[in-house]
Amino acid sequence: MTDQTRTSLAVALFSEVLTNDQLIRNQLTRILPKGMEVSHFSVLNHLARAGDEKSPAQLAKSFHVTRGAITNTLSKLEWAGYIHVRPDWDDARRKRVSISPAGREAREEALAAIAPLISGVVEELGEDRVRAILPVLRSLRARLGPEG
Repeated sequence: MTDQTRTSLAVALFSEVLTNDQLIRNQLTRILPKGMEVSHFSVLNHLARAGDEKSPAQLAKSFHVTRGAITNTLSKLEWAGYIHVRPDWDDARRKRVSISPAGREAREEALAAIAPLISGVVEELGEDRVRAILPVLRSLRARLGPEG
């Protein structure tokens, strides 16, 4: 494969990934419960699945965003009553974040709202095609991540 062909292939790959990201975010924004943003759902989903408290720094690292960006999202979630933020008992300069019962309920409502969309996409594409692309997407994420 020539360098020009490789570059064209890379540009096509990144164009598709970026366009898909934008389309997914637009559709999710339209169907998430009123007032919930994609970033809010992502944090609630992460906390619910993790099952334990996280620091804002851990969350920022998980989502590959700045501490300022995660602080903004956490402030909105705390104001809505979806998370609890408390001091870290071992280091008062740090904080610990956990999902609240209201946050779990909001996450479940959001999941119910998006389930038809994501299930429909899998159904249209076909389970075999989705299973085939997941390892490629995971490899791409690993390559582009901080350790890659």
